[in-house]
Amino acid sequence: MKHLLALLVGFCVDLLLGDPRRLPHPVQGMGRLIEVLEPHLRKWFPKTEQGERRAGACLVILVVGLTGLLTALSLWLAGLIHPVLEFCLEVVICWQILATKSLRTESMKVVHALEQGTLDDGRRAVSMIVGRDTAQLSEEEVLAAAVETVAENASDGILAPLLWAAVLGPVGGMCYKAVNTMDSMVGYQNDRYLWFGRSAALFDDLCNYLPARISGFLMCLAAFLGFDGKSALRVFFRDRKNHKSPNSAHTEAACAGALGLQLGGTHLYFGKPVEKPTIGDPVRVICREDVRRANNLALMTAVLALLVFDVVPLILILIF
Repeated sequence: MKHLLALLVGFCVDLLLGDPRRLPHPVQGMGRLIEVLEPHLRKWFPKTEQGERRAGACLVILVVGLTGLLTALSLWLAGLIHPVLEFCLEVVICWQILATKSLRTESMKVVHALEQGTLDDGRRAVSMIVGRDTAQLSEEEVLAAAVETVAENASDGILAPLLWAAVLGPVGGMCYKAVNTMDSMVGYQNDRYLWFGRSAALFDDLCNYLPARISGFLMCLAAFLGFDGKSALRVFFRDRKNHKSPNSAHTEAACAGALGLQLGGTHLYFGKPVEKPTIGDPVRVICREDVRRANNLALMTAVLALLVFDVVPLILILIF
């Protein structure tokens, strides 16, 4: 029960504060650990396909293991001092693994850049939150990239850590964040990480398999509250597999249907075109307000997930 209450409070704190830039964030520590381990693991294993696979597998084991161990140890030590301190630390951990407000803040910077500056400013702003090449994007493509980022991160930035924390507590939520951070740093299909990052990418796919599907369906339900819920369900079941990733298109499809937009398609990554099928129908041309609407839909989906996986279980525990 305690970890569910901590998750509820942490969710509220995240909505209020987001990720203050002056405060250290666990992801920074995870990123530094990955940067330190990578060259050593590459040096210890042969520079062959199998060697790089093994090095990458060791990276996953070490990063997830150390993250879980340090989180559990910190909570245990806090509990030895005082139970209230342990609870407060659980709240902080739950706050730090969620990205509800920061997702809105970073994606809305794209809209602000377009409104207050030039298209190039919008391209630079969106380049901070997407992996594709942005130098040649039109305004519509810039906005579509921002909406896609909001939709995808509604799952792996908000709902997935929320679900893992609800099921496995703060330690589980922090371990998920470590997996997600590794995937964002080494899970690329380029020359450097094709084999070394394979384990991180596969483990991230595994950890997101159920959360992505739950997130997509919950987003469809949330779409009935002010959006096109019927279209969200239709596009979700039709296009949720229209992506090379087994998980990315579920919330993108729900969002595209809810907003009446077409997302996806072929884009440049590291100077090379990557062909991807489209998601949704071009009911209308995307506009700047759609980034805000996508964020509102993501927030409503997150609140719905919080109710289902945290508040309701808390109430049931209190009753029974």
